[in-house]
Amino acid sequence: MSQYLCNMHIALAQQNYRIGDIDGNTDKILEAVQSAKEAGAQLILFSELAVCGYPPRDLLEFSEFIDRCEQALERIRIASADIGIVVGAPQRNPNKNGKRLFNAAYLFDAQQLIGIAQKTCLPNYDVFDEYRYFEPARQWSVLPFRGKKLAITICEDIWNMGDHPLYRECPLDHLHPQQPDLILNLSASPFDYTHLEDRKAILKLNVRKYNIPMLYCNAVGSQTELVFDGGSLVMDADANLVQQLPLFEESIRYVDVNEGGRFTQPVLASAAQLPDAEWNPDTLKPETGIAAIHQALVLGIRDYFQKMGFKQAILGSSGGIDSAVTLALAVEALDKENVRAILLPSPFSSTHSVADASSLSDRLGNPYDIVPIDRVFESFLVELKSMFADRPFGLAEENMQSRIRGNFLMSIANKFGYILLNTSNKSELATGYGTLYGDMAGGLAVLGDCYKLQVYELARYINREKEIIPSSILTKAPSAELRPNQKDSDSLPDYSLLDPILYQYIEQRKGPESIVASGFDRTMVEHVIRLVNINEYKRNQFCPIIRVSPKAFGVGRRMPIVASYLTSKSIN
Repeated sequence: MSQYLCNMHIALAQQNYRIGDIDGNTDKILEAVQSAKEAGAQLILFSELAVCGYPPRDLLEFSEFIDRCEQALERIRIASADIGIVVGAPQRNPNKNGKRLFNAAYLFDAQQLIGIAQKTCLPNYDVFDEYRYFEPARQWSVLPFRGKKLAITICEDIWNMGDHPLYRECPLDHLHPQQPDLILNLSASPFDYTHLEDRKAILKLNVRKYNIPMLYCNAVGSQTELVFDGGSLVMDADANLVQQLPLFEESIRYVDVNEGGRFTQPVLASAAQLPDAEWNPDTLKPETGIAAIHQALVLGIRDYFQKMGFKQAILGSSGGIDSAVTLALAVEALDKENVRAILLPSPFSSTHSVADASSLSDRLGNPYDIVPIDRVFESFLVELKSMFADRPFGLAEENMQSRIRGNFLMSIANKFGYILLNTSNKSELATGYGTLYGDMAGGLAVLGDCYKLQVYELARYINREKEIIPSSILTKAPSAELRPNQKDSDSLPDYSLLDPILYQYIEQRKGPESIVASGFDRTMVEHVIRLVNINEYKRNQFCPIIRVSPKAFGVGRRMPIVASYLTSKSIN
């Protein structure tokens, strides 16, 4: 390994980009470059695909989109007169073979393009589909910078570690023999509640293996369903953590590299204090990462509205735990005057539910209206009486109430320009305990990746300093209140049993035999798994869900709607 960098002042710019807003993203990048220049930095590091935002998905298929990225890179090159800049952007593949683009990192200095590093490990699992668009790197070279050597990697390039690597090539295995002085990693790593410590473990594994300091710059901000939490990291050659940028907010921080791979910044956590391996819990622990989940959901709501140009939200407030938590999060994200709650009591709504929902809005200070649906529901029953032919009250009448509510909410949203926030939780979505075009309506699902037990933990976290959500909402039995004395437990196992089964099946991808072997009743497991599989068609029509878990419904879980596997009444 060559001589280490001496007294180099380096900036990490953790920024919130908007996908496709190439000019706006570039302006933000250039503002950070100017700040770093004024702070005396010699080098500034940005995140993966910063110029266009991540993930750009099929925008990459438009040649004009790539043209505009190249124009932005020219602006950035000109700004590098007094500072080195490492920034992520798509690069056209000059070869006829392979895909049209590389996922690349550009190094500029003194208004010159010093070199380009291309991403090798292209994830094609869960929410990622980079191999759809990009060609993997086939050549690896350190890039020179002011007499030193930089090993520039991009996000997944440092994750090909452990006992079961996903990729045939590990770029640092090719770069390490070239004796780099620093490893830089441009990342766009989305949040989930297991991932915060995973990153530290992965950086530690890399630094320990190659004995080279690493600077890791992650994106921040929400892109529809994906939330990027930032938390950029710097480790010295001994895998001690010397810098960590804040979670869920933009920031520019600096480090100074001295001889021997040391930083002038004090050690925040020694290598011994950092995790050694990725964390993938076997059982659901509802309290895990609840503060971070709270931050992710607030950021997810706020960014969705700001980036889409929306200002006001509406939701149905039932007096139940899901709508209460959604309302509290929305008020925090958008301010109380921008969130309107609509109480829609039916003939089966309890008086305490209306009182609880009213009390919650009084405490939060948001506007609310009470719009009973009794007369509309009755008119539906009258008009359909002859067709229903005196059949007994059942699911059709229950769903009718939910669809009337959905119609009211969407009508009010259309009239006033609101966006409807959906309040369904992951337990309900998993088991189909929801009504299409009724309580499953909405433009954004806030709690769709949180199990019911996690929703309760969120409520307790929201109430950590004072009682915002009335305690009566937390203590009463969950109910859709669509028929007399209805309880969720009439249709579903108790959530203390249901959620752990769902977690093992969805997050852990365990089959029924494994779940039964962990101590759950076979009949219950078979029933729950069947509910999950036969309700795929409902989830396929659902709105975007803010992702906070390692396996969320939506783009990261692609299951067939019509399939025979594990959908029969009996699982063998």
